Amino acid sequence: MIPVELILILLSPIFFLFIAFEWYQSERKRQSVYHWRDSLANLGLAAMHQAGDALSLLLLLPFFFWLSQFALYSLSFNLTNLVLLFILQDFLYYWFHRASHQIRWLWASHVVHHSSRLMNFSTAFRQSLTYPISGMWLFWTPLVLLGFDVQLVLAVVAINLAFQFFVHTRWGADWGLLGLVLNTPAWHRVHHACNPLYIDKNYAGVLVIWDRMFGTFQPEVAEVPCVYGITEDFESVNPLTITFFEWRRMWQELRQPKTAGAKSKLHILFGPPKGRSEVVSGNEAGRQLHD
Repeated sequence: MIPVELILILLSPIFFLFIAFEWYQSERKRQSVYHWRDSLANLGLAAMHQAGDALSLLLLLPFFFWLSQFALYSLSFNLTNLVLLFILQDFLYYWFHRASHQIRWLWASHVVHHSSRLMNFSTAFRQSLTYPISGMWLFWTPLVLLGFDVQLVLAVVAINLAFQFFVHTRWGADWGLLGLVLNTPAWHRVHHACNPLYIDKNYAGVLVIWDRMFGTFQPEVAEVPCVYGITEDFESVNPLTITFFEWRRMWQELRQPKTAGAKSKLHILFGPPKGRSEVVSGNEAGRQLHD
């Protein structure tokens, strides 16, 4: 089996071809969906993310192999179990992604991905160095405890993320009937928008069925163009500034005298992300306006 940390790297030539073609087409049509400083920041963040993941695997792989001794079953490698693993991992990804928008400790990492005011294929590279710290890996432990092979679990995680590259674009609509089941560029554009109607919707990785089942699905509305980025007035092309933006804000708040109590500190760390709850409260009004 190919080492899991290499899967996305091996696919990178395909990713770069899509980026180059999207850039060429956008420039030819004078749409300017790429800004070179933003794209360089995305590449820098991707490199930091891959390096961080490679280092974290040195600790996580031994932990996952140790955990596998407590597995409920020993699930062999066959097509049925592979499909089951794919569906279960995508289900857990949905809940990881949803939690990353609702719990500030997780949002501190995930905000990196949402911090660009642009939407193009290179935005998929905009990932955080700190995902291992915030605990993305915790969401894959149920798969190991069920009895799936550790390497196979991590490979399916990587393949799920690879699929998501192709929905980070202003090209493409909802893919017709496929859009009833699969995540699409149209659905994911909504996810990256910070309009009150769209914010914190469409958490899908590969399958959009979870959004439809759990009430977080929102289609694009023609009268409401997506406004990309985060609700805060934040723009930076410095990968370090982007990476530690929310961690720095949490640290500053924890040091304030008014947050001396344990309850206040826990709310800062694990409450809803600052500045988003007020915007999210506008979702229902926005939905009623456009229903």
